Amino acid sequence: MISSPTNAKIKRLSLLLKKGIQRRAEGVFVIEGFKMFMEVLNQFTDNIEEVFLTETAKKQLDYELGPIMNSVKSELVEDRLFEKVSETVTPQGVLAIVKTPVYKLDDITAKENCRLLILDSLRDPGNLGTIIRTAEAAGMDAVILSYDCVDVTNPKVVRSTMGAIFRVPFIVTTDLPETLNKLRRESHFRIYATALKASVPYTEPKYYGRLGIVIGNEANGVSDAVINASDQAIRIPMAGKVESLNAAIAAAIVMYEAAKFS
Repeated sequence: MISSPTNAKIKRLSLLLKKGIQRRAEGVFVIEGFKMFMEVLNQFTDNIEEVFLTETAKKQLDYELGPIMNSVKSELVEDRLFEKVSETVTPQGVLAIVKTPVYKLDDITAKENCRLLILDSLRDPGNLGTIIRTAEAAGMDAVILSYDCVDVTNPKVVRSTMGAIFRVPFIVTTDLPETLNKLRRESHFRIYATALKASVPYTEPKYYGRLGIVIGNEANGVSDAVINASDQAIRIPMAGKVESLNAAIAAAIVMYEAAKFS
């Protein structure tokens, strides 16, 4: 049983939880909790690299899953040490290092009537996780993120997705306007960007065919460069003195409107 914070595996686990640059360098991230772990174990076993468990959690998983637990490499961690490493207030005793899924944009966009959610400089981890989860529920085919969005493998993002991070393909692009221009030029996508100026109500367009819906930064909205690379600016009408909606709520509203035409 691991009981020392200086243990090499614990030091690596802690680093992966805290540093996005380390996660990207290794091509892995960390999941936490019974629900997430069991889902990954049942559907994406090959993605699991190593599992860290408290003694209580191991007994529960052995009881519930039986021999399937023998398919993964696991380490027992002393309770107090686990609590220090964990990113949650009340740890469930399960942490796992998993491989980050890798996707190719051309493979995703080859699908007929492909629907993309596009995120421009989104910064809040909770928003991103909720948006990815909602994108799955609304039937979107993938999420495209600008390079300056919050790291999709951030532990809070991962928890907020409730497992959708393994089911919704995601692509990070270093040049979002150019990516949008390429989608429009080569793959005949129509891109709708949420914006207040020079826009039409989101209920006005007919969302048929290949399309992308752009949601912008929580404070500044969609950048001018991205709006210029889009086909149509759309807005969500609001009553009272409200000037804007939470990014995750705005994304849900527009995605479900688009889903009516799928």
